[in-house]
Amino acid sequence: MRWGFLLFLLSFAVVALAQASQESAGKRLHQLFDTEWDYTLEHSPEFASELGDRRWNDRWSDESLEAHAQKHQHNQQVLQQVAGIDRNQLSPADQLNYDLFKKDYETSVEGYKFRRFLVPLNQRGGIQTQDELADSLRFQTLKDYEDWIARLRSFPTLMDQTIALMREGIKERMVHPKVIMERLPAQIDKQIVSDPAQSGFYKPFQHFSHDISAADQQRLSAEAKQAIEQQVVPAYRKFKDFFVKEYLPACFDQVGVWQVPHGDELYAYEVRRYTTTNLTPEQVHEIGLKEVARIRAEMEKIREQTGFKGTREEFFKFLRTDPQFFYKTPDELFEAYKALAKTVDPNLVKVFRTLPREPYGVEAIPAVAAPDTTAAYYRPGAADGSRAGTYFVNLYKPDTRPKWEMTALTLHESVPGHHLQIARAHELGDLPMFRRFGDYTAFIEGWGLYAESLGDDMGLYSDPYNKFGQLTYDMWRAVRLVVDTGIHAKHWTRDQAIKYFMDNAPKAELDIVNEIDRYIAWPGQALAYKIGQLKIQELRARAHQELGAKFDLKAFHDVVLGSGPLPLDILERNVTQWIEEQKKASATNRAAN
Repeated sequence: MRWGFLLFLLSFAVVALAQASQESAGKRLHQLFDTEWDYTLEHSPEFASELGDRRWNDRWSDESLEAHAQKHQHNQQVLQQVAGIDRNQLSPADQLNYDLFKKDYETSVEGYKFRRFLVPLNQRGGIQTQDELADSLRFQTLKDYEDWIARLRSFPTLMDQTIALMREGIKERMVHPKVIMERLPAQIDKQIVSDPAQSGFYKPFQHFSHDISAADQQRLSAEAKQAIEQQVVPAYRKFKDFFVKEYLPACFDQVGVWQVPHGDELYAYEVRRYTTTNLTPEQVHEIGLKEVARIRAEMEKIREQTGFKGTREEFFKFLRTDPQFFYKTPDELFEAYKALAKTVDPNLVKVFRTLPREPYGVEAIPAVAAPDTTAAYYRPGAADGSRAGTYFVNLYKPDTRPKWEMTALTLHESVPGHHLQIARAHELGDLPMFRRFGDYTAFIEGWGLYAESLGDDMGLYSDPYNKFGQLTYDMWRAVRLVVDTGIHAKHWTRDQAIKYFMDNAPKAELDIVNEIDRYIAWPGQALAYKIGQLKIQELRARAHQELGAKFDLKAFHDVVLGSGPLPLDILERNVTQWIEEQKKASATNRAAN
């Protein structure tokens, strides 16, 4: 009896010691998470501001060469700290947190050698659209306005740092192709205003919070105008001179990241990073060709259902040009988008058990960027709930925005796509911040593309033209696999890529050209959509096959979204584990009955 009791005490002590070690290791890990989250926000004050954290609202990021080198050194030091935590002493949940955190820093450290920070802008955004940050911020207190004025006054420093990066990019041959950079002078011109009140940077001072006194309103308006006139506009004049005289002539005449130093290695890295897989550019290209062929066959079936008499090319032209498919004015188009969003919302309960509390709204893409931007995009809500999510739609040239694409586009960018997924992740309070705001493109964009297909489950594609629109969007992402790898790995020309896109999808030529130019500027990013979608569809099909009548689509969606954004291999592991749990539960129930 005595020896048994001693053994019991010994085993109890061992368990207690193991639990203490686990708690100690877990505590150190989460302290590192918290410290690094604060470091990220402090060194990316624009990101912090967008999340609703106002602590650094009076400053811009330090974009100097020295700052980028210091951040790289810091990331290496963080990896050393991670290595000092015994993974084996962590709980299973923290082992996953550990692995994801470590992988993020390893990826950043690996990418530093490619020097992509030397191209700090493209035709879709950069310092030439810096005023758009104001749209993401709260302006309620006196300090909110004064912080923005402080940013205006320090703007020349940010501009000088940006020019220095780009000059170094010229020296190291890390530049963009000329064809996309030729879009920028017109964007810069829109910032060189004669009247400061017409500047996008002045927008916060057009409508003051009720908490601001009349005297302060007058003072703040005057200070903002002075800062725009004396700091912001001269900085843009300087930038325009540099850009036209130095940068644009130094840009590549051809397209493709293969032209930069270590271009092929860089592209292979970007393919892995954006898809969260080990796929090679060649493998991605082949997947794209197969998907294009599969979707073409489905499109032919829908074309027959419409009763259209004519060739495939004639049908595409009909879809691109017939007046019945277009709204006449931007206002009509905008109202249609808002009405469509309201139509989708009540159907979500058909396929989801858990919905986010965070609301979203529909807004127009700012006019300064609309001509060079694609059909729509989503901006997440603030982390503190002070700003809702926003579905931005492009109202530029309504005669290029067909009605038949609007349902798929809305499902992707708002709900059940980006807003539903990202808002749900924000509300996962048991996860560290770096996971709640994680940025695994294959998961986020793969979910967005998968969400387009949920229109079938929700009964939203009853019209064959709307269904054709969904197939067009699916084709669009399949085409991306072919043309992105074509441009950056196979040395395709821009015209080759445009023609391939035009031949396979009836999207408007304006959109197609903007899309191709986006792929040129952003190597590898566009691959994430289709690769992520295929994985989610594969997991759904596997779950359905293995669980049969016990398969619950709502439960499947809870599993996919319930851990926030994940690399695709971790997502697959989670779903596989869920399938096995469902099988065991089903077997237990059968045995009990």
